[in-house]
Amino acid sequence: QVQLVESGGGLVQPGGSLRLSCVLSGSIFFTPAIGWYRQARVKQRDFVATITTGGVTNYADSVKGRFTISRDNARNTVYLQMNSLKPEDTAIYYCNTQPFGASKDYWGQGTQVTVSS
Repeated sequence: QVQLVESGGGLVQPGGSLRLSCVLSGSIFFTPAIGWYRQARVKQRDFVATITTGGVTNYADSVKGRFTISRDNARNTVYLQMNSLKPEDTAIYYCNTQPFGASKDYWGQGTQVTVSS
């Protein structure tokens, strides 16, 4: 059973920064990639960023240049550094992965990010 635990959310003013963490139970090398997604109220869950085992990253256009995804293999942790935050970044942020050979993907419980003055 894979578990993902997010943390680091909170309330921040527009233009501020937050760093989210996603800790994966088991080795981070058991999965080809880990991604961040977000879901605003009454909206669908959208892709934010992903990072592969080899460190290749991909970002949604809406966050390019502002968000950075990274990983610490020794800590089985993936981070999402969010800078220049905007009110439209307000959402619950989830991390997601599908381990090698797994028949399904896994989600964390999410962490709330609120950008407001």
